[in-house]
Amino acid sequence: MGRKPPIEAAQTDLPKTDRRKLLLGMGVAAGSALTSVAIADRASAMGDTQVTDAPASHQADVDQRVPFYGIHQAGIVTPRPAAGMLVSLDVIADTPADFDRMLRLLTQRIVFLTQGGTPPAFDPKLPPSDSGILGPVIHPENLTITVGLGDSLFETRPWLKHLKPRHLQRMAQFRNDALVADLCHGDISLQFCANTADTNIHALRDILKNMPEYLVPRWKQEGRVPTILPKPDGTVESARNFLGFRDGSANPHSGNAALMNEIVWVSEAHAEPDWAFGGTYQAVRIIRNFVERWDRTPLAEQERIVGRMKMSGAPMGGTAETDVPDYSKDPDGKRTRLDAHIRLANPRTPETQKNLILRRPFNYSNGITKNGQLDQGLLFIAYQADLERGFITVQTRLDGEPLEEYIKPIGGGYFFVLPGARDAGDYLGRKLVEAAAAGPPTRS
Repeated sequence: MGRKPPIEAAQTDLPKTDRRKLLLGMGVAAGSALTSVAIADRASAMGDTQVTDAPASHQADVDQRVPFYGIHQAGIVTPRPAAGMLVSLDVIADTPADFDRMLRLLTQRIVFLTQGGTPPAFDPKLPPSDSGILGPVIHPENLTITVGLGDSLFETRPWLKHLKPRHLQRMAQFRNDALVADLCHGDISLQFCANTADTNIHALRDILKNMPEYLVPRWKQEGRVPTILPKPDGTVESARNFLGFRDGSANPHSGNAALMNEIVWVSEAHAEPDWAFGGTYQAVRIIRNFVERWDRTPLAEQERIVGRMKMSGAPMGGTAETDVPDYSKDPDGKRTRLDAHIRLANPRTPETQKNLILRRPFNYSNGITKNGQLDQGLLFIAYQADLERGFITVQTRLDGEPLEEYIKPIGGGYFFVLPGARDAGDYLGRKLVEAAAAGPPTRS
């Protein structure tokens, strides 16, 4: 029998692959130790935090407050925050006195919710005065609540019918619409806009809790706007919709008071009832996006359909989102198709300037449809002084556009937004209530 090799020799002569595994194992162990140290250092730097801690907010954000009183309601030309919600409700008010009490109470709740404060403490044996979802103190969080009245409110109440705004009507169905009855119309609309979705939800629950004898929810759609980092010069581009394009590139400048008086606000020049001066028409559309189909469409075709470059937002042939297309130099649609969305919506002729509208849209995502598709789209909201000349004319021009292959309006409605409450002694709809109490004008 041959002599056994020394143990030391046997260890030295291990196969190279085994030695590599051993060295790799030592490296992994060392790496794990270093990683553990790094995680510990990071945790130490973050303080004693854990997974259930709420995301940190900023004092400047929670204290943002939009004034309530004024000639016009807030939430129309005021800057759009990240979270939006449109709620349609039916009104229980059979007499002018009921209607008056409802509007006074609604105004009272809106003032508190938008300006912030501490809810009153109630007897523990009774339901709490507040839902508590925002904690013991209600911060304003940039909240606005905008009140509009629907066609049905006037048509079903003889004492209001003669006061209906001139262009207010039940939303009709366009050719590409597939309107769901449960998602359409209503006596009253409440538009909630705030920095956070929970602030909107809290406000809605507060109003429903305090006004169950007057308001019954009909339908609701929540939405949001993606936040965008400012450019180096401090400017911020338009937000993107769920088709990936910028939504609002050619929106009229809401900070231009003279332009808003021309496009948005009802005045003596519009031949409306006196109580309506300072109000505006609100067009709401819930527009489903067929995102799966859209995501499989070539980029060049997407851009031809919309009429803009997808990444920059510039019109075809332009370089920046703010570039204004000159269709007079493209009469045959070689650069921007004649049926491109932006060209149909705004042909940019002197005659079509009177059709401008102010858009305030939000993206929505509602889950999955029964056929396994993403239920995503746009909560479209637009304001104008003349509903017929504004949204209805624009939408009629868009009827049959190529984009209809990828979108389907399923709900919404038309509403007239009340003028603002002037001061603490005023309330929303006061002039309408006074006109209703006076009765129809007598015929001579």
